[in-house]
Amino acid sequence: MVKTAIGIVNEEGVFKLWQGITPAIYRHIVYSGIRFVTYEQLRENVLKKNDDGSFPLWKSAIAGVTAGAVAQYIASPTDLVKVHLQMEGKRRLLGQPPRVMGTSHAFKKILTEGGIRGLWKGAVPNMQRAALVNLGDLTAYDTAKQFILSETSLPDNYIVHTLSSICAGFVAAIMGTPADVIKTRVMNQPTDNKGRGLLYKSSIDCLISTVKNEGFLALYKGFFPVWIRMAPWSLTFWLSFEQIRKFVGASSF
Repeated sequence: MVKTAIGIVNEEGVFKLWQGITPAIYRHIVYSGIRFVTYEQLRENVLKKNDDGSFPLWKSAIAGVTAGAVAQYIASPTDLVKVHLQMEGKRRLLGQPPRVMGTSHAFKKILTEGGIRGLWKGAVPNMQRAALVNLGDLTAYDTAKQFILSETSLPDNYIVHTLSSICAGFVAAIMGTPADVIKTRVMNQPTDNKGRGLLYKSSIDCLISTVKNEGFLALYKGFFPVWIRMAPWSLTFWLSFEQIRKFVGASSF
């Protein structure tokens, strides 16, 4: 990972490390809002907590998976554009012509080549990844927080939020890395004039092909950068989220 980062800086400049940040911001605005609203609605109004206020792990898992899949389906076009932009440096170094020149150009190009349906290329593995990540993030945070509050004398404060977010980031990285590998390969594969992939027929086909040709551990390629991305993200997000809820007078998550 370090060598890759150094190579990008030497060959393309330090700002290329932030390639694709615009669609990434678009994605998080849509994705994060929807997944939290969905999770809380499922927890409070559909699956519902126990009489003692606890939320069983199996219910939390269902809510986390559902919230992640729904949010990612809606946000999938922005993730596709981000992947296209992030691959431009590699294409140019290989002597290949650029595919896209920016966020708006990427959207237009995808629409021109694949229509509206083309914006949801790789949506299924994307949703699978998001479902697993949120099984790790939302479910792990909620469960860890409940456990800490019930088994210790700690109050519901930033210490509990920090410990819970550390658990959430680690579990999310474990759950999400295989799906992230598959999602990236499916979304970045070349397509025919109808927007169909030329290398993999589906996410399952990509999974089988990857394990068969490269071994099971290939599904965890990039685990460390995924983890060190998710760890600070989880810590920053959950601490901020809990404080914002407190500031506006909402109950703790």
